[in-house]
Amino acid sequence: MSEQTTQRFRPFHAPKGVPDYVPPASAEFEAVRDTWVRRARLAGYSPVELPVFEDTGLFARGVGESTDVVSKEMYTFADRGGRSVTLRPEGTAGVIRAVIEHNLDRGQLPVKLSYAGPFFRYERPQAGRYRQLQQVGVEAVGVDDPALDAEVVALAEACFRSIGLTGYRLELTSLGDEGCRPAYRAKLQEFLLRLPLDEETRRRAQLNPLRVLDDKRPEVQEMLAEAPLMLDHLSADCRAHFETVTGLLEDMGIAYTINSRMVRGLDYYTKTCFEFVHDGLGAQSGIGGGGRYDGLMAQLGGQEVSGVGFGLGVDRAVLALAAEGVTAGEASRVDVFGVPLGAAAAARMAVLVNRLRDAGVRADMAYGGRGLKGAMKAADRAGARYALVLGDAELDRAEVQLKDLAEHGQRPVPLDEVVALLAGRVGR
Repeated sequence: MSEQTTQRFRPFHAPKGVPDYVPPASAEFEAVRDTWVRRARLAGYSPVELPVFEDTGLFARGVGESTDVVSKEMYTFADRGGRSVTLRPEGTAGVIRAVIEHNLDRGQLPVKLSYAGPFFRYERPQAGRYRQLQQVGVEAVGVDDPALDAEVVALAEACFRSIGLTGYRLELTSLGDEGCRPAYRAKLQEFLLRLPLDEETRRRAQLNPLRVLDDKRPEVQEMLAEAPLMLDHLSADCRAHFETVTGLLEDMGIAYTINSRMVRGLDYYTKTCFEFVHDGLGAQSGIGGGGRYDGLMAQLGGQEVSGVGFGLGVDRAVLALAAEGVTAGEASRVDVFGVPLGAAAAARMAVLVNRLRDAGVRADMAYGGRGLKGAMKAADRAGARYALVLGDAELDRAEVQLKDLAEHGQRPVPLDEVVALLAGRVGR
């Protein structure tokens, strides 16, 4: 006999900064994402599925070349045809591209769309900061109405509340519009260029001075203490818009704080801008945010119409739930677990489990010829409420033993009645 050698291969790992969600944590991830999607449907937002990669120019023009997202964080590469494409770093630009391409803005306005999925940024990985991040977002396009801003903010707040979070706060500001922001921008730039900034920050101040306000370094923040603020330089129209938004939020019972130094990391925001913050997450405290973007449609080749939306971080919401000691989603994997004893019972149980699933019951069974003790342990690990024990004796009587694993009761049920019985108790 020839000598056989077994080659051992090095196991693979997920890419750095990309989290896996495996059971049981995956159930919570799914619960957060799906709960938020349902909340968006309640507000009339229709689903949209977008490409994971787009033309690089879409993000360079839409997000802003001076942003860290575009200048430092995008996954950009040439495809086999030599075209520059980028894994999507955010959702709004892609949604607006789809609205323009498919003429959605030519019908009833606002166009209300929602999306969910992965986004990609090449950042330094740490808790809450991933290179593949999961978001749920909404966009309402085509109407410049402060009531729509308030709806979007209220929907985001309802999303966090609906998964059981309480330790978040809403920060709000206005970034003005093209009527008042240029004068403010010039005033801010004049202030910044008098400061002893490093070369890169000075270059940023010349290109887009608002980006400097977003610098998190303490020494820079100290120099910005006397910087002029956009809220002090709003036009009458922008101020009225912002006061209407805050008044509506107050009427809805939604608490907020004014953060006059807020600058979101994307260039397209105008007027209403907001962020939800959770202090239980440390440095990466932002769990979602958004705002209005008046000029983005036209900048991407569409009509001169406005839009407002948000992106909420599923990953950070999961971390925030852990920080609060709260869980979302079902811990149980199934409701009913089949325990067949013998080959004939296993064949009959496979059919029964399939019928239960068709009836909307989460069901599984023991495989591999396990004995009663091992199969019942598997039922417990699956989180099942009921176990169905089927052996030769039960087959002869055309019945199955129904065990209530919560109340520890057991009784026989006719095989032709058990599906309807369980569908009435745990069917979905």
